[in-house]
Amino acid sequence: MTRVAFTRALRQMVTAGRKPAWFGDLRRTQPISRLFGFDRGTPIDRYYIERFLGSHAGDVRGDVLEVGDDGYTRRFGAGGVRRSDVLDAAAGTGVSIVGDLATGRGVPATAYDCFIATQTFTHIFDVQGAVRHARRALKPGGVLLASVPGISQISRYDMDRWGDFWRFTTRSVEQLFAPLVAPADLTVTPHGNVLAAAAFLYGLAAEELTPAELDARDDDYQVVITVRAVAAR
Repeated sequence: MTRVAFTRALRQMVTAGRKPAWFGDLRRTQPISRLFGFDRGTPIDRYYIERFLGSHAGDVRGDVLEVGDDGYTRRFGAGGVRRSDVLDAAAGTGVSIVGDLATGRGVPATAYDCFIATQTFTHIFDVQGAVRHARRALKPGGVLLASVPGISQISRYDMDRWGDFWRFTTRSVEQLFAPLVAPADLTVTPHGNVLAAAAFLYGLAAEELTPAELDARDDDYQVVITVRAVAAR
């Protein structure tokens, strides 16, 4: 079918009130996966997060703090990490620092060359306090590598335990960091497009889209927002 013929047929279906057949089983009220696509492959938000961390792997060096576990420190730090700490709100396997980013309790100040905080701030109600204390944990010249969700389903696991409070835009992230980091030391980047956003909400995995589909950027559909913030020297 030529492009003209396809367009004509599509217009006829819309005019007749019918949906295109290729919309398929996405015309549904239940997601394909409620696990962000983990059960199908790589979650689409993780695709963006891991590409971001990979592009800034040189920042993962020296004394590094990561929230929850040290998976990304080990993956992207290579041989440049001198000390690796894991921050969590409760003691557990692999946790070396029990602390509260909202209040700063237990979080060392000016102690780290790099702080990795992916999809963390959305689960802290006092997000301004959390950002402030994340910045405070950095040594002069230290780097915060963070990500926050834009378009996303609720994380039911987190909601039922400690909360799932926020979704962000580049504008809100910039305003959160503006009092703490000089404009030249702050890079806030949106990732995603309408296809990636829809696929993520349905629970499809990154492997089910092409790299070109994932990498196309439309700033009106911000699936994930990444942040690189450098502490003043």
